[in-house]
Amino acid sequence: MKINNEMNRRNLIKLGLYGAGSLWANLVVGSSRAAPEPVQLLPPDRNGVRLPAGYSSRIVAESSVSPLGGCKYVWHASPDGGACFADQGGGWIYVSNSELGDAEGGAGALRFDADGKLIDAYSVLQGTSRNCSGGATPWGSWLSCEEIDDGRVWECDPQGVEAAVVRPALGVFRHEAVAVDSLNRKLYLTEDQVDGCLYRFTPFNYPDLSAGKLEAARVVSGDTGRVEWQEIRDPLASRTETRFQTSATRFNGGEGIAYFGGKVYFTTKGDNRVWVFDINSQVLSVLYDDSAYINPVLTGVDNITVASDGSLYVAEDGGNMQVVVIANDGAIYPVLEVAGHDMSEIAGVAFSPDGSRLYFSSQRGKSGDELDGLTFEIHGPF
Repeated sequence: MKINNEMNRRNLIKLGLYGAGSLWANLVVGSSRAAPEPVQLLPPDRNGVRLPAGYSSRIVAESSVSPLGGCKYVWHASPDGGACFADQGGGWIYVSNSELGDAEGGAGALRFDADGKLIDAYSVLQGTSRNCSGGATPWGSWLSCEEIDDGRVWECDPQGVEAAVVRPALGVFRHEAVAVDSLNRKLYLTEDQVDGCLYRFTPFNYPDLSAGKLEAARVVSGDTGRVEWQEIRDPLASRTETRFQTSATRFNGGEGIAYFGGKVYFTTKGDNRVWVFDINSQVLSVLYDDSAYINPVLTGVDNITVASDGSLYVAEDGGNMQVVVIANDGAIYPVLEVAGHDMSEIAGVAFSPDGSRLYFSSQRGKSGDELDGLTFEIHGPF
């Protein structure tokens, strides 16, 4: 969402994008800029979503229910990470993981036409476990990550035509998410462990992911600063768990990750931080830390995506069940909130190719049951 000038800031205030009270404190404590007058999001709409004026929501899929009349695919339980892909005729496809365990996970897809009408739903991956998040590739595939001790990455066809292919060269560990730096032809991966690592994978023959070099990040001194990369000699973890093969820096619960403009952004849930790694300088910094604020707007950091202007959209696992924007000028504000879903988490935030729609799921819905997940679409002037 573009907020690079004062006119856009005023528009956001009118739209109600700035939360009250706690956000005011954040802007005063976290920045020397004058804080705008705080305005609440509107009351929940018929789908239980609080939005700014001018935005609307719809539920596009429900776990355990077929999204379309006569459609054979029943929308999966426990929807998690997701991404959008351009489709023929100006339409698009939203791919979503299922975090079910015991080989009942996988990923499904929703296909929309150019007008946003839902026209199909189908599976793109089956028989895997706890497919948490993942990442879209520039060549049009979905990388689905298993969050189990012997988890692997599966490369999936969003069209559902080609069978998914396992990519063990990307490492065997408790995967969370992956982002691709197409300029330097490298992939970055997070690990959901209290002592997890940040990994980098360099394909030997980009974009072929069947072979390459896996490395882990080590900050030279302290928690932030210049990074060096240490090679993982046994990516399959046949003898030693991947994260224990080097003296890499530990991150407390790696979650979502995204690449934009020469930088890699990722979140860690154990300390509620958003990190930024500058690829050119090879320097790691903390972009957001909830402990720096009296009343933090953003807690329970989880999935993350980036808008076309570089603003970060961070989903909350718990917290206030919001999607929170970290804007280019440092402003932090919720763009939506799902009411009554306190036992759930928000996951799978992703923009449609034209940036006019934002997709996400409430993984366990109002009941807190993994069989009651809901997938939403938000339409508005993002």
